[in-house]
Amino acid sequence: MQYYQYIKAFHLIFVITWFAGLFYIPRLFVYQIEAFHKPSPDKEILGKQLKLMAKRLWYIITWPSAILATLFAIWLLVLIPSWLQQPWMQVKLAFVILLFIYHLKTHQYFKQLQFGIVNKTSSFMRIWNEGATFILFAVVFLVVLKNAINWIWGVIGVFSLGVLSMLVFKIYKAIRDKNPEA
Repeated sequence: MQYYQYIKAFHLIFVITWFAGLFYIPRLFVYQIEAFHKPSPDKEILGKQLKLMAKRLWYIITWPSAILATLFAIWLLVLIPSWLQQPWMQVKLAFVILLFIYHLKTHQYFKQLQFGIVNKTSSFMRIWNEGATFILFAVVFLVVLKNAINWIWGVIGVFSLGVLSMLVFKIYKAIRDKNPEA
């Protein structure tokens, strides 16, 4: 068990880089969608650069981080299988499944944009960008508190953050509509 702390450290490092990718990729989607609606040659120049940035982020950082975070998590569970019996860990794993669903749906949006298919608005992607944040809040509360009941307070906090985020988003959109340079 002397190497447990190293495995845990690697798990945390790859969770952080995975979330960094999940936080940034929807922002690139926003810019890709907005570039798609620009006139030529801006549309082509920006579109090409943003596709390259998204591709590098997704395949060099986000996917490898997701895989490595998962492998180190499995290793930790092999070392301490009793965690699987604890309610907080079961709830956490449910959120991890939700995170993978979010990741896979984000991958679907990534592929569409790589092929120049724009089915969503930039406003939708700004809201989508908050999905990983909500999951992160819930997981961190679960891991820190290690209590399946107290995570409810974390989720209430996440929900409150979501409502606040929507309010800030609407205010920002109103300001942006008045001043497109904002």
